[in-house]
Amino acid sequence: MKKSIVTVTDHAVLRYLERVEGLDVERVRREIGRRVDRVALAGASAVLIEGHRYVLSPMGSVVTVMSAARPERGRGSG
Repeated sequence: MKKSIVTVTDHAVLRYLERVEGLDVERVRREIGRRVDRVALAGASAVLIEGHRYVLSPMGSVVTVMSAARPERGRGSG
């Protein structure tokens, strides 16, 4: 597929998934929250669940989810 000449922001992609594809974003938000509640209360900065790393801010917000196999930024094999 040819790459677009315009930039599409993460916000636009999220709204597209929500409004065009019908994705229930709030349901997904609740599911992520339930998955990490216990470790967030314990003060963890990340948790591995089913092959994915859920990264939390110091305030306990989930800031990203990535494959557990993906190396942390700046920690490549080199």
